[in-house]
Amino acid sequence: MISYRRLAKTIFTGTILFLSFTLGTTANAQDGKTLFQTNCASCHAVHKKVTGPALAGVEDRWPDKAKLHAWIKNNAAVLKSGDKYANDLYLEYNKTAMNLFPTLSDKDIDAILGYIKSVPAPGAGAAAGAGMNPADAKSAEGDNTLLFGILTLILAVVALILLQVNANLKKLADDREGQPVIEPVPFWRNKSYIAMITVVLFIIGGYLTSKGAQNLGRSQDYQPVQPIFYSHKVHAGINQINCQYCHIGVYQGKQATIPSVNICMNCHMAINEYAGEKLYTEDGTEVNGTEEIKKLYKYAGFEPGQPWDASKAKPIEWARIHNLPDHVYFNHSQHVKVGKVQCQTCHGEIQKMDEVKQFASLGMGWCINCHRETQVQFKDNGFYSIYEKYHQDLKSGKIDSTKGITVEKIGGTECQKCHY
Repeated sequence: MISYRRLAKTIFTGTILFLSFTLGTTANAQDGKTLFQTNCASCHAVHKKVTGPALAGVEDRWPDKAKLHAWIKNNAAVLKSGDKYANDLYLEYNKTAMNLFPTLSDKDIDAILGYIKSVPAPGAGAAAGAGMNPADAKSAEGDNTLLFGILTLILAVVALILLQVNANLKKLADDREGQPVIEPVPFWRNKSYIAMITVVLFIIGGYLTSKGAQNLGRSQDYQPVQPIFYSHKVHAGINQINCQYCHIGVYQGKQATIPSVNICMNCHMAINEYAGEKLYTEDGTEVNGTEEIKKLYKYAGFEPGQPWDASKAKPIEWARIHNLPDHVYFNHSQHVKVGKVQCQTCHGEIQKMDEVKQFASLGMGWCINCHRETQVQFKDNGFYSIYEKYHQDLKSGKIDSTKGITVEKIGGTECQKCHY
């Protein structure tokens, strides 16, 4: 017969291995998603063409996976090698050069490719997800923490049942052999059981607590209802209005700024009806664009056909979406003007959103990963003229120009850059 201690040890070890595997799998999938959003999402989607090609099935389109890795790290070198598929792809997208990612390891790239494979095609599982709101659907697809927790509890119950069965079988065997029966120690007094349960609960509780603590104050996918239905898809996408026309501080200061009523009225004193494609809220409700313009007029104190007295206008009470903690310093002009970071890098495909949501987590790890991988735009950028050594090293070839200088090399991961 197997002793209580040996059986308990076996079950405890199995539980630990199961938790390590399941939690490790979740972490790897999350890493791939984070890497994709940080490096790829500004130019690529999984199942549709944007600035670059759709990435679904990308491994099948490349005859050699090693060459795909090389293309992602340094596409310029692959183009120079004369690879036919790479050059055809380059010509297909009007010779638009892909960013270089020399800091991505093969493991990082495999994690990204794994995430791409995990994203279902549009419409897949629609029947199963009918009636769910987008946030719930995304949670059901991507977060298996609850499922793993339930499985762990089930395994624990099964283990306890097996221990009890083992005890009963041992008692029957002893009775048959005429051996004196030793009354088993009750479950609630057995030190081995208590120690095992305590350690398992401590591990599970510690993991869930740290996971929850990491997300405190983060609002990824936050999408509040605004006082006026404002479609970035209509303004920035269809009508190609430049972001800085409305967000005038994005090039000049720390804040991008929310446009005042008079900026809206520059156009809408003349445009008082909406005649574009149909608009829908996130839950599928159709929106009357003309009625939304009338809401703007109410805030502006404007009567169509009458001179507008701007002094009667009152601010629109927009619900803030992106909000960093008070101890974090972030400057839009530093990123957009100096660093030449595209809006979509942090805000997602904003030109395709009717209702804006927070695209990225904006957590410290997300920002640091970007700083480690993003190359500084040194060429013709007077802001970085103080880094004479780097300029000289680039000119002399001491530093590979294809790899460039990352933000990390100029102090972009030092604590006091963002916290002071």
